[in-house]
Amino acid sequence: MAVVIEREEWEIPSSAYYLLFLSCFASLFSFPFFSTRSSPFSLHSFDHAQALSFLRFQRGLLLVYSLASVTGGLQMIYGEVEFLRFGLSRDQIALIFSVVPAVSLFVGSFAGIFSDIKGPRKACLLYCMLHLFAGMLKCVNWLPFVWIASAFVAIASSLFSFCFETWMVTEHEKQGHRKDLLTDTFWRMTFFESISLLGSQVLANLLTTDAEGGTPLPFALAAILAILGFLYIKRKWSRSQDALAIWSYQKSFSSHVLRDKKIWALGWAQASIHFSTSIFWLLWAPSILADGRDVQLSRLYPLFIGSRVLGSTVFPWFYDTSSPYYSQNSLTSAFAIAGLALSMIAYDYQEIGALLMLFCIFHACVGFILPSLATLRTMYMPNEVRGGMISMSMGPANAAILLVMLAGRTTLTTKWARPPYDIIKPSYV
Repeated sequence: MAVVIEREEWEIPSSAYYLLFLSCFASLFSFPFFSTRSSPFSLHSFDHAQALSFLRFQRGLLLVYSLASVTGGLQMIYGEVEFLRFGLSRDQIALIFSVVPAVSLFVGSFAGIFSDIKGPRKACLLYCMLHLFAGMLKCVNWLPFVWIASAFVAIASSLFSFCFETWMVTEHEKQGHRKDLLTDTFWRMTFFESISLLGSQVLANLLTTDAEGGTPLPFALAAILAILGFLYIKRKWSRSQDALAIWSYQKSFSSHVLRDKKIWALGWAQASIHFSTSIFWLLWAPSILADGRDVQLSRLYPLFIGSRVLGSTVFPWFYDTSSPYYSQNSLTSAFAIAGLALSMIAYDYQEIGALLMLFCIFHACVGFILPSLATLRTMYMPNEVRGGMISMSMGPANAAILLVMLAGRTTLTTKWARPPYDIIKPSYV
């Protein structure tokens, strides 16, 4: 007599998506009514209370930044499925995924120095070129090319963490805009990056015809978007600065970064948030599936990114001096809340609903922390060493991630058991 084992499926309430959307909407558009005076943040829409020249500059920056975010998101849609079609075991796939932090550690850690010396514009162009080559290589069904493409994507991801921010600040200062408007652009960059990541998942879902990772259309689209980004940067934005002499940069980096305790603190803060988010993406799926119930993981991804959007919209409430909730300790509080959320997850088993709530709280804190760190970098550090400081601060985090990947690769591969790119078609999951 056969025994039939029924598995219970846990479904997230649809009201969670509406609640998150309404929260983002309320945070974004209600702030001007609570502000005590006119300020760069007091916008009823994205087009008010700023000079026309600054608006033109900001829109152009956000356009190319969103384009770059979509390109990066399309390159990482398949995860483990991309290698399963080559007949590799999960242990072998985990070893391949260890290439990403390894390349980021040994190459990406010095990419910021290249950006500072040669100029952030060239670093942004290199980012587009790497994604172009990666997209072309992934369209070829050959394992060595996929290895090379993964290395290209790892370097591009390292570049993305600082090159557009550095270039934006350089252009902002060159065009003579008010310095306090930088903070306004920082949170918008986090906002549009998160929206673009969601958009890349939707585009990938529309272009994917099977769940085996054999469709190269998302990679082809990534290559096309990389070309468009390259041409836009090349045509619209002129050279921002001349190349710096190595000895001059060495002297500036030593005095402003290595000998400044505030910059060391900023570096460790950047490393901690990079490490925690990377480990989260490794462990979030196994943590939820440990409950024993079936869960459509692809339905949860928009919640996490949406929470990050919410965190970015909360940022002006605490950083604008005209806000009734202005606080100089808001960043410390955000780190404490994020740490507490992760500690509760690590301490004991949590029910799926509680896990999701803690995960969303963590990502909301991340959305708040990222523009906060960018603002502090602008306050305490010259822009000429910004890229080197960010990339070097990622080094310890990437080393720790590499150790985690190598030590626990047989268990961490569960993360890619179900691809997160499906948002619309639940049959893929």
